[in-house]
Amino acid sequence: MNFRSLDEFWAFYMNQHSKPSTRRLHFVGTLVSIIFLIISALFNWWLLIFVPLSGYGFAWYSHFFVEGNIPATFGHPFWSLLCDYKMFGLMLTGNMDKEIKRLGKRPVF
Repeated sequence: MNFRSLDEFWAFYMNQHSKPSTRRLHFVGTLVSIIFLIISALFNWWLLIFVPLSGYGFAWYSHFFVEGNIPATFGHPFWSLLCDYKMFGLMLTGNMDKEIKRLGKRPVF
C-alpha cells in the first residue's frame, strides 16, 4: 500500500490496532524499550540490544496472536515507529478512546 501522508497512514495503522489488548501490548513494549534505552545510556551500552527486542517483541506478538494480522512495520518501518509513539502518547494521556472515535472506529473487544 502506498500512503501519501502520515495522517493517511495513521488511519491504516489504527485499523491494524483495533483491539484494546493489541494497543496495550504495544504500550508495554514501547515503555519497556524506553526504559532499556535509558538504562543502557546510564549503565551499559550493550543493553541497547533489548530496546528493539522488547519493543518489537510485544508488538509483533500482539499482531500475530491477538490481532491476527501482519505488523505494519514490515511495509512502512519509519511511519510505523512514528505512529507507535503517537499511540503511546495518546494512551499515556488518556486520549486514545477519543482518537478512535475521531477516526470513526468502533472498539473491538
